[in-house]
Amino acid sequence: MKTKMVRYEVDLDNLPPLTDAEREEVAAPAAKPDSEIDFSDIPPLNEEFFQNAVRGRFYRPVKTSTTVRVDADVLHWLRSKGKGYQTRLNAILRIAMVEELKTVRGTSSKEAAASVPSLLGR
Repeated sequence: MKTKMVRYEVDLDNLPPLTDAEREEVAAPAAKPDSEIDFSDIPPLNEEFFQNAVRGRFYRPVKTSTTVRVDADVLHWLRSKGKGYQTRLNAILRIAMVEELKTVRGTSSKEAAASVPSLLGR
């Protein structure tokens, strides 16, 4: 059975105005002093938490379809590594981009190469 996908786009620069009820709902927590806010259900963030933290774990960049002319031997090499050659190509380009950006800012590029090794099959 096919289902029809419905997609809504929201213009964040042109949102509809809040109703009076919505304004009251937003204003109520803002009016409370910090001493009255219950933080008991929020776990403390200690050093142990940050040791396992991963930067950009849920980051998903927007993909754009494009046509690129690539040398035949380069494309053959990418495809010879198995399924996912476009993802590997993107990872290689991202490493080069981040490396250049970090070089311009005067920092090490090792972090750039370390950020996507799993995409390259390492």
